[in-house]
Amino acid sequence: MTVTPYLTFNGNCREAFAFYAGILNGKVDMMTHGESPFCDQMPKALHDTVMHAQLTAGDLFLMGADAPPDMYQKPGGICVAMAVASVEEAEHLFSALSAGGVVQMPIAETFWAHRFGMFTDRFDIPWMINCLKCDIDLKEQTP
Repeated sequence: MTVTPYLTFNGNCREAFAFYAGILNGKVDMMTHGESPFCDQMPKALHDTVMHAQLTAGDLFLMGADAPPDMYQKPGGICVAMAVASVEEAEHLFSALSAGGVVQMPIAETFWAHRFGMFTDRFDIPWMINCLKCDIDLKEQTP
């Protein structure tokens, strides 16, 4: 089983996924509402908005879309949590992804992690970056 975050944006999904792909060295596949088989049923004003986007970067897989303008809500109660293998990677990702956003907890050593930090990026998406002190092989955690 795989759990994948599906992020909702306020008309800036294309910009956000390009930003994430650049930092994470990933590949983005995207379809707009205007490219969908249902484009005739969509208002022309929504044709350039993103119906579905997916980002693949190594083992990371994110999906997202632009919400219709009257249905957008800022994300709450959930965040994208990334576990990384090194302090350097944690610090790099935190610095790059949080640029222009709001830091809730600066990246620092904690009792459980070599580095941990929390922020909301400039697209209103909450994130956690974690470089654990214990040796956990995340790939071997499947039942």
